[in-house]
Amino acid sequence: MKLKHGLLAGAALLFSVAAQAEVKLDDDAKVLGKWNLYAEAIKLNAEKVDLMSTWDFRKDGIIHTESEDRVGRTKTLVIELNYLIEDGVIKKQKTIGRSKMETCNVIELDAKEMTLKCTGVYLFFRR
Repeated sequence: MKLKHGLLAGAALLFSVAAQAEVKLDDDAKVLGKWNLYAEAIKLNAEKVDLMSTWDFRKDGIIHTESEDRVGRTKTLVIELNYLIEDGVIKKQKTIGRSKMETCNVIELDAKEMTLKCTGVYLFFRR
């Protein structure tokens, strides 16, 4: 009986690790185009904060972003950030006007959804 429970626990652990495995990118082909950034969270399974932003990954190495201000000070904030695919991850400009890049690991990616783990935050996108 203990062996059966041990096997089940091991299988559950393996499944949970596989569910959070990173997707390695060869190039930007799978991320190109517009994505709706609908939420962010500090942990993958933590409570999500709703966002209203569109990220357009362009072939020229630019992420064109348009974000709605949740506070209401501005209508739409438009920012363009540089990005590249290196060592299977997305490296994007951390702040406009600065050269420092941050690494974003792709946790989930299919035709309709993408989850990125960037510095200190998980970002959740839909097409």
